[in-house]
Amino acid sequence: MTQPAEVHTSLFVTCIVDQLYPQVGVSVVNVLRRHGVKLDFPSDQTCCGQPLFNSGYTQLARQLGKRVIDSFSLSDYVVVPSGSCAAMLKVFYRELFSGDPDYGEKAEQLAGKVFEFSEFLVKVLGIEDAGACFPATATYHSSCHLLREMEVRQEPLLLLEKVEGLELRPLPQAETCCGFGGTFSVKYPHISEGMMEDKIANVLATGADTLISCDMSCLMHIGGGMSRQGQPVRVRHIAEILEGQEETGGAGNG
Repeated sequence: MTQPAEVHTSLFVTCIVDQLYPQVGVSVVNVLRRHGVKLDFPSDQTCCGQPLFNSGYTQLARQLGKRVIDSFSLSDYVVVPSGSCAAMLKVFYRELFSGDPDYGEKAEQLAGKVFEFSEFLVKVLGIEDAGACFPATATYHSSCHLLREMEVRQEPLLLLEKVEGLELRPLPQAETCCGFGGTFSVKYPHISEGMMEDKIANVLATGADTLISCDMSCLMHIGGGMSRQGQPVRVRHIAEILEGQEETGGAGNG
């Protein structure tokens, strides 16, 4: 199932992907194009404002939020390769602009357009088999905002279960936070590190050689911890798996 040519689909790439893991953005584009999506990239997009919002700087967060809303005002769909940033656009902008005479309704309109990447594939395009091949033994980490704010649970697993050559193993305490939490890991580093170590222990218990998630922020956190421990487990964004990048080096940790 592909979209009609007149449908305007845009990519909100996120700061972490844009600045640190651009190959993930490339994988997102390649997967969507493979399935007939004509994707554009508003060049004036910027940070969604989540770090500022979470730290209580609501006025500064609104400045960024207004720019994002304006950048995607003409889009029919906005695809986001991150449950965290998607939640900011879809859920928290409503709070941020509640009662705003100019941007309150615009925030509501944007919320109806926003889909996390795996959610877009399954719910909008009707795809469960992305035609990918990725020989590996893997486990999947569910990020907090994807689960609790976006309420996306089964879509990533449906897609991964159809990847040729991929053996998917269940992750103990899969819905437990990895400890990153954006600014949480900066404000409470010792708590964050303890949560990360628990997550790493659960990953290693699966015997998997690859950890997959829909959020590069989680993978950056967990992957960094595993790298410091000398663990050989690779981390991969789901878009890289669905593109079939088994030999490219991927987003990190091997």
